[in-house]
Amino acid sequence: MDAPVDIAALRSANPDHWMRATAIRALTLDAVAAANSGHSGMPMGMADVATVLYEKHLKFDASAPNWPDRDRFILSAGHGSMLLYSLLHLTGYEDMTLDQIKNFRQWGAITAGHPEYGHASGIETTTGPLGQGISNAVGFAMAEEILRARYGKKLMDHYTYCIAGDGCLMEGISHEAIGLAGRHRLGKLVVFWDNNNITIDGTVDLSDRTNQVMRFKAAGWHVQEIDGHDPAAIDAAIAKAKTTQKPSMIACKTHIALGHAAQDTSKGHGALTDPAQMVEAKKLYGWTTGPFEVPSEVKQQWEAIGSRGAADRAAWEGRLSEASTQRQAEFARIFARDVPSKLSARVKALKKQISLEAPKVATRKSSEMVLEVVNPIMTETVGGSADLTGSNNTRSGDMTAFDVDNRKGRYVYWGIREHGMAAAMNGMVLHGGIRPYGGTFMCFTDYARPAMRLAALMRVPTVFVMTHDSIGLGEDGPTHQPVEHLAMSRATPNTWVFRPCDTVETAEAWEMALSTKETPSVLSLTRQGVPTLRLEHKTKNLTSQGAYVLADAVGKRQAILMATGSEVAIAMQARDLLQAKGIGTRVVSMPCWELFEAQDESYRKRVLPGGQAVRVGIEAGVRTGWDRWLCGERGREARAGFVGMDSFGASAPAETLYEKFGITAEAVAEKVQSLL
Repeated sequence: MDAPVDIAALRSANPDHWMRATAIRALTLDAVAAANSGHSGMPMGMADVATVLYEKHLKFDASAPNWPDRDRFILSAGHGSMLLYSLLHLTGYEDMTLDQIKNFRQWGAITAGHPEYGHASGIETTTGPLGQGISNAVGFAMAEEILRARYGKKLMDHYTYCIAGDGCLMEGISHEAIGLAGRHRLGKLVVFWDNNNITIDGTVDLSDRTNQVMRFKAAGWHVQEIDGHDPAAIDAAIAKAKTTQKPSMIACKTHIALGHAAQDTSKGHGALTDPAQMVEAKKLYGWTTGPFEVPSEVKQQWEAIGSRGAADRAAWEGRLSEASTQRQAEFARIFARDVPSKLSARVKALKKQISLEAPKVATRKSSEMVLEVVNPIMTETVGGSADLTGSNNTRSGDMTAFDVDNRKGRYVYWGIREHGMAAAMNGMVLHGGIRPYGGTFMCFTDYARPAMRLAALMRVPTVFVMTHDSIGLGEDGPTHQPVEHLAMSRATPNTWVFRPCDTVETAEAWEMALSTKETPSVLSLTRQGVPTLRLEHKTKNLTSQGAYVLADAVGKRQAILMATGSEVAIAMQARDLLQAKGIGTRVVSMPCWELFEAQDESYRKRVLPGGQAVRVGIEAGVRTGWDRWLCGERGREARAGFVGMDSFGASAPAETLYEKFGITAEAVAEKVQSLL
């Protein structure tokens, strides 16, 4: 246990600061007690740091929470959510009322157990899964650098501040994020490490001995160590951090659950609800008001802090109004996540060209062809890859690399950091003005998945380009061949999973992924070449319907083949075999199940009608999820089968693997005939 803290000395040293910080502690104790759940200790320990940050440094205006040039504050240690909620309430954010504080963690309240983006103004990102926030913060800082280079300091010049705890720094993703920030010298990123030496199980040394100060220094950060309860030291450290061109880490030595009986213990991490102990803590603080009561003079001081940035915001609006009409419109468009007016026409032109030329290319190459058309007109896109640029085909010819000496660069070499890449891209989207996409192998969605899930939860349109999407990867073998990954991605709510069959569908998928404002997309793309199947040009985006009839039965319809991606070509070949035998066969391409589910029932029935026709699904992945379409939406279709994978893959050429695992046109035809 750490040495005792002289609370009386802290109170007397700076009484006004102490009362402002104690308002956070008191509201935290009251809200957690009312909910009978939560995490009291972290807000109580970091209240001094947060108070100094908001009072003296954070550029914000509580009356204009979405001001694009505000500083961003990210609570990576999201379990301490009452720190953020208290700050938002005290500084006067309109939606963070006292009733919301009183209903902490309750149904319908915006004060969720962990901060959730979109629930309340001032919550910049959803945190709680440790390490995500600090990694988002790297993306926020990168977005600020790119936009400052593009629009100038008059319109974009702000800091990203982040509070991270011991748990955030233990998570592996923090290593990825810290390395990225140091490599790119993100000088407007400031991280406060809540160095309280406590985890749920006990003291940090139970599980870790990392010298975090040396770790950050080794990664290229500017590092300071301070007393996290000394307002003068906190102020000076932040001021110094703002003078360096490196990202800054301020190690704040704090006491979890400061002033409470549970101070400096693992119990202090959780919900401190004992009434007698709360009374004693508040007495020690010199806090004499009742539950959820903040003295008027303290609230007025906090509200003055909340309005301090109004003049800066008004001045910024004046500078924006001086820009050209075209520049103002472009700035507004990218922050509204609207696509350029030319996008649809460019995609249609590419589709028409492809239908005429009918190339046989891998859909990862198709994706590159689309990006060559899209990126020059949609200049807010920022591409990248986790060390697989040549394989993912994610860099278009107009893109230069984002780097220390090229902040206008729109391509990021993320390194072997799938998780960090995904989380930083989320941060870029959340910052605003950037539409990022990043690539890796489909199998490595495993590494990126926590951030992909949070993109869906936050309703942000991050694009995850996942190539080499099946046993078609070939010789690299089952370690790199995704089998269950499509099902995992499809099981995630609010996620569009696109598996296009050719370049035309790939173009349509990209148009959808870039046009949505609140849904992340997974583009599942092949390594191997596939033929162009959409030979008749249609201006309509058929992929937007999720599934459609690619080829209808000739004669009486006896079979419906449903397939995605590279297996649509196999379905078309099987159709030829079956039609030659007089078996009328419809082929349905299903590039995006989620969009098909969103169509009205009448359309879905037209594509997949009931009746006696057998249904066979074809996909080089596991069957999970297919039964909805195979057995009918009401589960009544009995004659159905699946041609796909029920095991891991193997190391061999792709053609051999498809034959050995029975994913062939002949196998599909045999399956249909066995069901008839």
